[in-house]
Parts: sequence; structure tokens; C-alpha cells
Amino acid sequence: MFLNQVKTVLLLTILSSLLLLFGFWLGGSDGVVVALIFSLAMNFITYFFSDKLVLAMYGAQELDHEKHADIYTMVEEMCHNASLPMPKLWYIETEMANAFATGRNPAHASVAVTQGILDILDANELRGVLAHELSHVKNRDILISTIAATIASAIGYLAHMLQWAAIFGGTRDRDENKGGSVIGAIAIAIIMPIIATLVQLAISRSREYLADETGAKISRDPLALASALERLSSNAHAHQSAPNSTAEAATASLFIVNPFTGGGLLSLLSTHPPMEERIARLREMAKTGRF
Repeated sequence: MFLNQVKTVLLLTILSSLLLLFGFWLGGSDGVVVALIFSLAMNFITYFFSDKLVLAMYGAQELDHEKHADIYTMVEEMCHNASLPMPKLWYIETEMANAFATGRNPAHASVAVTQGILDILDANELRGVLAHELSHVKNRDILISTIAATIASAIGYLAHMLQWAAIFGGTRDRDENKGGSVIGAIAIAIIMPIIATLVQLAISRSREYLADETGAKISRDPLALASALERLSSNAHAHQSAPNSTAEAATASLFIVNPFTGGGLLSLLSTHPPMEERIARLREMAKTGRF
């Protein structure tokens, strides 16, 4: 857990450093301030209203307390063990077997499950999945992902500014003094957002590892979560298809299993770590008793 936290801090530091270096190179402190203002304004809505937007997007309904009393009891017990307030529980009527957590902090958290996940997991596996989602709440991953998105967005805005400046000659004086070129400026404007995105995705993958580890400790059963991930992964591959909308593609990273992830080099562009590695780490936890 400590190493994952350190990795997140290091990646956020790298992302912040990229923003500062790029901003000062482009337009001094004013360039950084302008980019941050735009990105903060954009991500403010995401941070404070993402739970309502995502739940409405999927037509989520409050999980029936009488019909699913066992799930409420399960979550209440784990929240007590993890010193968390009880989140709102939601139900999504879809065959896609998945679950996600959202909300800006533990006091405003929501956890959603699909009909598909209720159909294919047993009680212990579902407990492991819910523990994973509670871990995202406990570790404040929505806040961390918003910070990363804000910085990456600011770098993106600066890149657009640099592209337009290069096209219309705004970098001419700087080029003459420092031996730069319009082509070089455009190249940097293309490369910097790509690097920022890769770092942002690496942060997301690190938080998934941390949620697996924390979830295994909350549920006290890493093998149950490993079994659930294996089953969910098989289900996702069996029913893999392109997202039906831009909204589905944009929110797929919230789920415990990303149904649209490719393999190989595409894993670098994924918000989730390789499933095989996640399962192996959980099994190693169970073997060594580190939970």
C-alpha cells in the first residue's frame, strides 16, 4: 500500500513539473495561470457533480433495501471495519457485469452494481468487489483523479496555445534567440499532452492496484476478490464490444473492470492494470497473509 501511495505522489509530481516547465517555457507564470483557471473550471463540475451525472447516464436506481438486504448488511459491516460512512447503493439494469464507486468524498459516496454482476458472482466474490469500490472511496481516488485530470487538461490547453502561437508567428522572437523552430514548437505541443496523458493513466492504474490491496484488507479475503476479477474479466471478454456511446467510453474507467480495454501496447493507454497482474498480486497477498 505504501509503495502505491508513493508511486501516486511521484507521478503527480512529474505531471505537475511538466505543467510548470511547459508553462514557463511557453509564456512564463501567466501561461500556467491561464491554463489552470480553464482546467479548474472544467473539472470543478466533474468533481462536484460527477456522481449525479454518471448515475443519471446509466439510469441507476436506488438498490432495493428489502430485496437486497444482504448487500446492505455486507456493506454496512465493511464500512464499520473501514471507518467509513455508509454510501448510497445503486442498481443498474444491464447485463454488463460490473460495479463502480463515485462521489467527491466519503460523506457523498455512491456505489453502483449491475444486474450482470449480481447474476454471475457468489456472495464472497461480490463482497470482494464491494470492498474494492469502498477502497476507492476511502482512498479518495475521485479527488486524486480530478487533480491529475486538471493538470493534464492544463497541459493540453498550453499545447493548443503553443500550436496557434507557432502557426501565427508568436514564437518567432523566442525561436531567433534560442535556436528553436516552428516545427519544433509544434512537435513539443503534440508530445507534451501525450506524455501528460500517459502519466495520468499510470496514476489511474496505480490507484486500481491500491484499491485491490485495500479492498482485500477490508474484506479480509483477497482470494474472493481475485476470483471475482477472474470471473468478471472472462465475462467482459465474452461480451466485449465497442461502447454504444461516447458517454459509455468516457465512464468505462470508473468500473472495476474496463469492458473496452485492449491488450498488448494498448494497455499503456488503459486506466486499468493488466488483469493477470491484479489477480497475481491478490493471490500473493493471500499466500503471504498480508491482509
